[in-house]
Amino acid sequence: MNGCTIGSVELGAGAPLVLIGGPCVIESLDHSLYLAERIHAVASRCGTPYIFKASFDKANRTSVGSFRGPGLERGLEVLRAVKARTGLPILTDIHEASQADIVAGVADVLQIPAFLSRQTDLIVAAAKTGRVVNIKKGQFLAPLDVRHAIEKVTSHGNNRVFVTERGHTFGYNNLVVDMRAFPLLRGLGVPVVFDVTHSLQLPGAGDGVTAGQAEFITPLASAGVGAGVDGVFLEIHERPEHAKSDAQNALALDRLEPLLRRLVRLDAAVRDPVGSAGSTRMVT
Repeated sequence: MNGCTIGSVELGAGAPLVLIGGPCVIESLDHSLYLAERIHAVASRCGTPYIFKASFDKANRTSVGSFRGPGLERGLEVLRAVKARTGLPILTDIHEASQADIVAGVADVLQIPAFLSRQTDLIVAAAKTGRVVNIKKGQFLAPLDVRHAIEKVTSHGNNRVFVTERGHTFGYNNLVVDMRAFPLLRGLGVPVVFDVTHSLQLPGAGDGVTAGQAEFITPLASAGVGAGVDGVFLEIHERPEHAKSDAQNALALDRLEPLLRRLVRLDAAVRDPVGSAGSTRMVT
């Protein structure tokens, strides 16, 4: 399996479990710096490589009045400051092909949102920057169908790509994660990340907002790591009830360390001691 080098972080190809996390949306410079530094400290204590994630614009919101973030210009200023202060690799999402080059000037990973995972022009624009591309598998895609999105990246000379699973929708305000998806996705030859907190959304189930089930973060994350993922993706907030996006499915900051220690132990337990070409984890 191919791996990705993201700053100082190695994702996949036998590297340790990686944490991708941060607030769902940039709320302010001070808040982003606070969370980046606190999460980094926890990840360091747990021996977990860490990539900071936050969105400058949440284009896919339930209602017109939902908070979307500071926008492209101000958002990139915040992400640039976080990178300068902490030295962490940065992941953020883009929504239009025209954003790819300017965001690539700051971010180490360009993320393709799940609902846009079939948008050829967007994916190609991200690929052409040479940055790592994270394809969020659409809630409407079967696991193996994401191979076409991967090919849109690699066919333009960029092999630095990974896939993130975030659940499948069957309507009625719910998402379901099929654990069979992880070995299927890893069989495509790219690293696989599990977006635990977005998988626990109840889309549109609130009063004009997305609801969620944060109480299931630990069992779902544990199952995903047990299935052999290369990284976990978590929305993290010091006071989730006050988060400006995805408040009901975010992980409370004070719960991160015990969860991460659990996941690190699970990751070590599922590694194949014999090893095999392209993989050092059991996925059966």
